[in-house]
Amino acid sequence: MFTGEYRLSLDEKGRLMIPARLRYELGENLYITRGPDRNLLVYPESEWLKQVDFLESLPDSKALSRHIKRFLYTGMSCSFDNQGRILIPPLLREYSGLNREVVVVGMSKYLEVWSTEQWSEIVNQIFPRVPLYIEELENGK
Repeated sequence: MFTGEYRLSLDEKGRLMIPARLRYELGENLYITRGPDRNLLVYPESEWLKQVDFLESLPDSKALSRHIKRFLYTGMSCSFDNQGRILIPPLLREYSGLNREVVVVGMSKYLEVWSTEQWSEIVNQIFPRVPLYIEELENGK
């Protein structure tokens, strides 16, 4: 299970060194794609295949299904280099606003990668509201 918040750096080629503990959990093959909040999602291969199964169950005859597939399928499969780094493609770095400093957040079955600026906004704007969100969820809203 992925947990924790990690402050990391991209090198000049856009490679991200993943901590050893997370590398072990991710396995050899992983998938990185766009997230809905202008972040990136990093899936172990087993979890990505579950996402693919879900996506493939959506009817291509519906525009919404096609839009979701286009959004998520713009990512790529990748693996670690000998130094434990993954290359984040320029298109995904641009989409998520990643510069040198990034934040990696464990989300149980996958990881999120954020620019430090966007993560600070999340922490400052959303975290104070979490007790209200919990209450809404408990009340079935």
